[in-house]
Formats: sequence, structure tokens, C-alpha cells
Amino acid sequence: MRERVLVLDFGGQYNMLIARRVRENHVYAEIRAWNRITADQIAAAGYKGVILTGGPNSVYDPASPHFDAALLNLGVPILGICYGHQLMAWMAGGEIASAGSVSEYGKIGLTVSDSPLFAGVPAGSVCWMSHTDYVKTPPPGFSVIASTALCPCAAMADEGRRLYGVQFHPEVTHTQYGRQILHNFLFAICGCAGDWTMEDFAASTVERLRGELEGKRALCALSGGVDSAVAAALLHKAVGDRLVCVFVDHGLLRKGEADEVERVFRGQLGMRLIRVDAEERFLARLAGVAEPERKRRIIGEEFIRIFEEEAKKLGQIDVLVQGTIYPDVVESGSGEAALIKSHHNVGGLPERMDFERVVEPLRELFKDEVRAVGLTLGLPETLVYRQPFPGPGLAVRVLGEVTKEKLDTLREADAVFREEIEKAGLSDRPSQYFAVLTDERSVGVKGDMRSYGRTVALRAVTTDDFMTADWTRLPYEVLAAASGRITNELRNVSRVVYDISSKPPATVEWE
Repeated sequence: MRERVLVLDFGGQYNMLIARRVRENHVYAEIRAWNRITADQIAAAGYKGVILTGGPNSVYDPASPHFDAALLNLGVPILGICYGHQLMAWMAGGEIASAGSVSEYGKIGLTVSDSPLFAGVPAGSVCWMSHTDYVKTPPPGFSVIASTALCPCAAMADEGRRLYGVQFHPEVTHTQYGRQILHNFLFAICGCAGDWTMEDFAASTVERLRGELEGKRALCALSGGVDSAVAAALLHKAVGDRLVCVFVDHGLLRKGEADEVERVFRGQLGMRLIRVDAEERFLARLAGVAEPERKRRIIGEEFIRIFEEEAKKLGQIDVLVQGTIYPDVVESGSGEAALIKSHHNVGGLPERMDFERVVEPLRELFKDEVRAVGLTLGLPETLVYRQPFPGPGLAVRVLGEVTKEKLDTLREADAVFREEIEKAGLSDRPSQYFAVLTDERSVGVKGDMRSYGRTVALRAVTTDDFMTADWTRLPYEVLAAASGRITNELRNVSRVVYDISSKPPATVEWE
């Protein structure tokens, strides 16, 4: 049996990020909600270790998620993170208190003791704290193995039972040696071998889908981006010609993109592809709509209606396939996580759909993992590493009402920006870069005459998981070239600005 680590979810925003960090170490991570598995089931499953996630609650609140204290006596190594740390202390008889004025948020200096959990972690490193409660008194048998200036029990351990808790978040990049700490837990404490790969994921997913969808016909919502492309490739391996890809050209794509999608998927990959030209239909539905969430929901519903129509033309279609990935799920709100924005293939789906089910084979993967699966499946690198593109397309990069004139302007500005970055041949290219057409007009001078043109914003970010992202420090020469061309080549644009916001507090997209 493949070795597994259980991520026991107590409602934290970073539950999947924890799983991702585990998988980076080639150890398979399985997420289960705290109330969907028992201690006996955990014991029977043979997990190599268990990680208790963070969460928004206080353990001393009777309504908060709790767990059977028998978990601590299974002989399985356990790591509690934030709420999970406090819950472990609570279950073992420790004391939890409100931090009050000593609450910590952000980067905090960490003092560590000699422990297998902190092997290779130097003194004076920085961790990421986000808590309003803390472990006031560790449980019997536990010792304090780390502290901060305000938190006397930033980490604790019962080394004999291989039970560990940390108040901070090792899974986020802000904790300097967080990956080392998780690596120590997985290998030094749990004894993992680290032999799980994306090849394993692809093979097991194809095998599972082949069984689940035996005899069924599938329709893939193909956007042309890497996510839907990899989803289509997985399904194609699982069901073969019973998969039909429908590509909806909604008029919200980048310059030349629709023709390129058709060339690659029909000509190069040999998949069954139907291209639907629906620009007028989408623009009619979006007319007069400026609110971002309404745009997303309109686009999501219209997508589904077109897929249903195409499915009826094809005869019986049982399932809809989508390239939803985990950041889409988190930002659309999942469980107790807050809604950031609806993605057309998650929160934007209408309640009524004429399909038995929606299949989302990449729902628990991050962007870099999706790309790794794509390469494993033999997809061309040009497709796997193409620029990420939101499902609603340029509709969420045109601020305010979406019109044909605005879309054409944005298409040209975006093409110029991407061309200039490509020409620069940057050794450290941004993870994503694009243009946004704002709803602001400003005064300019063109041809010795006053102009009152549109404002284009340029956006470039660097990230490895799209859960957090930093704005890219592009060379001034690249920005100057892009700005000069945009304002000269587009008569209705008089100003170009560069977005220097990171995620958080901003998101990668503007809407």
C-alpha cells in the first residue's frame, strides 16, 4: 500500500497548502474533514503520520471542532498546527487561554530547542504567527521546544509518543525554515520513504476515472488553458473517444488564442473538439453589467447552457469535465473558508445542470503540480507552461461594463505587454503577466492635442502556488517599452500604470 499522511482538516484556510507541502516531499497527503473520520478508522488506515490543521475557532468553545483523545494513543506521529496545536494540548489535559494583548500576527522571531522537529533550523529564524489563543500550560508529558517573545509555548513535544505541536504556520513561505520543519516531521519522525510522484497521481487518477466512468460519455469544458488541457488529457486516457471537448469562443479570449486552441487540440493532440462561436451571445448577456461577481456568474451559467446544448446535439452525455484546481476552490469559498471571488467553474455554476455529475480531476492540485501532470501525460511544453488565464477570460480584466470596444483595446494592450516580456528574454520570468483595462479615463496629449483616454494597468507576479504572490520587479526598460507601444499604438489609451500589490492583500486578478 502507498504510504500516506493524513491532513485532518479543522476548517483552516491553509489545509490544502499543508497537503501540498507534504506532497513536495513526495509523500502522498490525504485530506479528511475532522468529522468525517474516526480515531479507529485512522488506526486501521495505516497512516504514516497525522497533521492537525489550523482553524478559526477556540478549542474551549463547546461548539468548536474537537476530536477523540484516543487519537493521541494510536502510536501514530502527530503534528498539530495552530488550532491543531491547541487542540492537541486540550485533548492531552493542557490549558488554553486567550492571548489578549499578546496576540501575534505576522513574522515573529523564533527560539527553538534541541528536537528532531527543529533539526537544521538555526537560532533566530522567523516564523509566521496568526493566533488569538495560545497554550498557557502544556499537557503532562509534553515539554516546550520553541518560544517567541510573546508566546512562551510556540511549540511543544511529547518525544516518546512522537506528538508535536507548533503555534506558528510552517506551511507558509513566511516561516523561514517551515519546509525544513515539515521535512523533519515526515522523514525523521514519521519515517516516510518519499516515493510518491505526479506520475503516480496521473496513473491512479486515470485508473480511478476509468472505473467510475465505465460506459459513460463525457463532455470537457475546454478553455485552452493548462488546467482544462490537463483535465482533458486525463479523461482522454481514461475514456478515449467517449470524451468530446467543447471549446467555447466567448469573445473574451486573448489575441489569436481561439485559433491556437483549435490547432493544438484538434490538430496536434487529435482530440474530438467542437468549437462554438458565442461572442455575441456572451456580450449580450454582459451588457450593462459592471459588478464582478455578477459577471462571473453570468459567464458560468452561459458556459453551462452552451455545454448542455452541445451535449444534446451529441446524444446522451453523462458527465461534465472541468479543469478546476485548488486555488479556484479556496477563493470561491470552501467549508468555513471565506469567499474571495467566485470562479465560473466553482461558485459560478448554476444549481440546475443536465449532467449526472461534474468531474474535476485536478481539484486538489496546485498550478505547478498540474503542469507536472501535464508533462507526465505528454502534453507539449508550450501548452503546459502557457500563461495562466481566468475562466471568465478578459471579462474580469475589463473593469466595469464589458463591451466589444473595451475588449479589443485590452486584447491589443495585453499582446504588446506579453510581446515585450518575451523579447526581453528575462532569466527570471514572472509566473503570470497581463494587462487590465481600468474604468478610469485621464487627460493626455497626443499629436499636440488634448486627449482623454483610457488607463491600462500592467500586472506581473511571481509565485509557486498562486495562494500567495509577490509583484515582479520588472526592468524599467521593459515597462517603458510596453508603455510606449501601448500609448502610441492604441489611440484611445493615454496612460499606463504598473500594479505593485502582492497577494495578499490583493489577488492576482483585479476582479
